[in-house]
Amino acid sequence: MKTRKVAIIGLGHVGAHVAYSLALQGIADELVLIDMNEQKAISECQDLRDCVAYCPHRVKVSIGDFADLADVDVIVNSVGSIGLLVARNDRLDEMNFNIKAVNSYVDKIKASGFDGILINISNPCDIVTRQLALGLGLPRGHVFGTGTGLDTSRLLSALNRQTGIDHKSTTAYMLGEHGALQFAPWSCVSFRGVPLDTWAQTDERFRFDREALQKEAIGGGWVTFKGKQCTEYGIAATAARMVHIVLHDEKQILPASMGLEGEYGESGLFAGVPCLIGKDGVEQVIELPLTEAEKATFHECCEGIRKNMEHLKEIV
Repeated sequence: MKTRKVAIIGLGHVGAHVAYSLALQGIADELVLIDMNEQKAISECQDLRDCVAYCPHRVKVSIGDFADLADVDVIVNSVGSIGLLVARNDRLDEMNFNIKAVNSYVDKIKASGFDGILINISNPCDIVTRQLALGLGLPRGHVFGTGTGLDTSRLLSALNRQTGIDHKSTTAYMLGEHGALQFAPWSCVSFRGVPLDTWAQTDERFRFDREALQKEAIGGGWVTFKGKQCTEYGIAATAARMVHIVLHDEKQILPASMGLEGEYGESGLFAGVPCLIGKDGVEQVIELPLTEAEKATFHECCEGIRKNMEHLKEIV
């Protein structure tokens, strides 16, 4: 039986929680921890080993380097400096640090012979994911980001509280930028196949303030950040779920940051869209039947991503 091997690059708040989620749930058989702070890697490795001693499954945890990535199935890139967001709640403040960090080691990943799947968490997610994809040169879909996946979970949670219908019976997405420009295409929201607008005709629970729920989904991360100066559990669970889907070839549709090549009329950028995910990463971009107004909003969002991408020219 093949050993499922996952590497985590960057062991800050999120990276450490991703490793913990993968170990606790038994998603990975082997975890390789990589961080520029050697003592941090040593400490996290020890803590995880202490954790898995009481798990019903065996997980091997070790400290590694980029040269050890050749036989890794999935890499989770979570490098970052969350303290950069304290002054201003703007994910672009992380761009200088994260792009420079990625540029410093992307060639090392490539040189290792890695040919698996890379899932990026680092922000700004759409831009960093694209930078990794360009640097690694792997087949399309082998590099993707969590993108609007976590934001979608917030929307599903808000819809559950509003309607009382469990999120597993609800289909809804946040699209576009993993940031302030994202939006919810309400025409595509349904509950076990029954559209939101159909429910709203006969049930007042579904006649809610859509703008308010969308705002809640967009701003939820800053609510978390305000009291603890980081986000951890939600994004770690999102990444762990995506790793599980890849390792088990589940063919599940989830929103992810993916490079567009004509889908939704856009190309040359990564954005949050529904994706069919399996053993080969993103195997298909799912194009939702958006209304004309929603298409216009998506294009505006993509223009915002392109504007942010212009900042890359200033990063040396």
